[in-house]
Parts: sequence; structure tokens; C-alpha cells
Amino acid sequence: MKSAKLKITIQKSKLVTVLIAVGVVLVGLGLLFEVKLGPSRWVRQWQSKTVKVAAPEQVTYEELARQVIPKSGKTVLVEWGNMGQKLVQAGVIDMNKFKEVFPQLTEEQRQALEGDDLHQITFTAENIGFWTDVLWGLGLTQESKVLSEGPMQQNAKSTPLKNYASTAGWTLGVKDAMKLYNSERLVALTPEQDGLVYQVAENIFRPCCGNSAAYPDCNHGMAVLGLLELMAAQGAGEKEMYQAALAFNSYAFADTYINAAAYLVKQGKSWGEVEPKELLGANWSSGQGANFVAKSVGEIPGAPKRGASCGV
Repeated sequence: MKSAKLKITIQKSKLVTVLIAVGVVLVGLGLLFEVKLGPSRWVRQWQSKTVKVAAPEQVTYEELARQVIPKSGKTVLVEWGNMGQKLVQAGVIDMNKFKEVFPQLTEEQRQALEGDDLHQITFTAENIGFWTDVLWGLGLTQESKVLSEGPMQQNAKSTPLKNYASTAGWTLGVKDAMKLYNSERLVALTPEQDGLVYQVAENIFRPCCGNSAAYPDCNHGMAVLGLLELMAAQGAGEKEMYQAALAFNSYAFADTYINAAAYLVKQGKSWGEVEPKELLGANWSSGQGANFVAKSVGEIPGAPKRGASCGV
């Protein structure tokens, strides 16, 4: 009996050994198979993304501009309504001063300032200066957590509020900028919407100053703040707010985002594949980030000679 049990034990041991050996071989084959197929799947996926963009050495500024800042403009589906009238009535905009800066207003711009029937905002290379100033006035005046609790207030002892470009630079109103600052509920923001504006603004940078829109120390920062507030009050979500801010920034800082598009081409990607939130972040849109991208790209064929500025 002992001999029979011993034989059975040995046979079981051999069987286990064989099964382990087979398992090791199968795992080994599986790993080999995965190693061989893994890179090829990656290459196919990568190639499927790159077929729609030109080779980096072939892409031109004009081609990139058509994607980033199309001549037809980019439209934000936000109700402007009678906001222009509100800005005039609140003393934010002095129409005489405004017309000195913009002596040839288009019909759409007149509607934005004097009418009540504008149901969207379309940013173009031609009108970005106009919308920067109008939205600047809105952002400067609207009561918000950004202006009452944000970095401008936090740093008020070292840098008085009146000394910022976004305050000292506002000269288009009937009232002084500091009388306008955080003074009116031009749009009705709930506490939750106001908090969302702050949260989104913290992630939106600009290359002229390098600060986020939660620290709106220049005209573009205040303009983006005004745009975010208008959208939030109308129920827009985070994603839509980032899309709108990128549309504005793209025209306000065309070279920065055309450089970004060129950098994406080098990575085998195209404009539109990267989320607006990422493109608006510090790595791409701050002064330091934009400079890094520009140096990495180098000179783009056909690019005009100009730089980022807050003076639009």
C-alpha cells in the first residue's frame, strides 16, 4: 500500500511539474506576443492620428492660422442681450470716449453697445480689440469672488488695487476704475456659479503677464473674467467656459496658439485634439510656458514679426 501511495504521489508531482512548465511556457509566449503586438498597436494608433497633419517641416503659419484663428471667427453661444446698455448706464462705458477709440463701429458692435438683440459673440482678428475692452469693463465692474477674495485683494498691501494695468488702465468709463471695481451685479451669479468662475479662472493663463484669470491684473485677464461670468450666469458648464476662453485667447494672442498648434504637429497631433483646459494651462499659456513652446517650435515659415502684448 505504501508503494502504491508513493507511485500516486510521484505521478501527481510529475503532473504538477508538467502543468507548471506548460504555464510558464504559455505565460512566456503571452508576454512575447504582447511585447510584439504592443508597439505595433501603439504605432497604428499614433499613425492614425498623424495622417491628418502635415509634416513639421512642411507646415506654414497660414495653414496653422486657418485652424487656430479662422477668418470667419469663432462664435460663443452666449446671450449678450442688453449688457452693453447696462455697462453704459452703470458708468462703465462712456460712449464718447469709446467712439474715440473705435470710430468706425460695425453694425454688430453698435448692437453690442446699444441694442438688446445680440444672442452670441463672434471673436475675429478684426474685432478682438473691441471685445477685449467691452469684456474688460464687465469683468472690472461685476461683483465677484475673484475680485473680492482673489490674489488682487490678497496682495493689496504690497500692490494697491489702483496700481494694476487692469484698473489704472481703464479710462473708457464715466466713473473712475476704482469706483467701478467689484461694484455692480451686472449678471446674477449664484454663489455656486461665482465659485465655478473662480475655479475655472485659476486654470486660464495668458502669455502677456503670465498670471491666471483669477489674478486679472491686465486687460485680457479682466476680459476673460467677464466672459466667464456672463457664461456661468447663463448656466454654462466648465467645459463650455474653457472653450470660450480659448476662443478669446486664440485671437488675443494669435502667435502663442499658432505656436502651440505647430508644437502639436511636431508631436504628431493636430489642433483640436488637446482639451482647451490643457492648452489654457500654465504649460502652454503662461509667459514661461508660451516662451518654451515658441523656442521649441522655432521660426514658422510665413510668420509675421510680433510678440505678446497686453495693449490690444
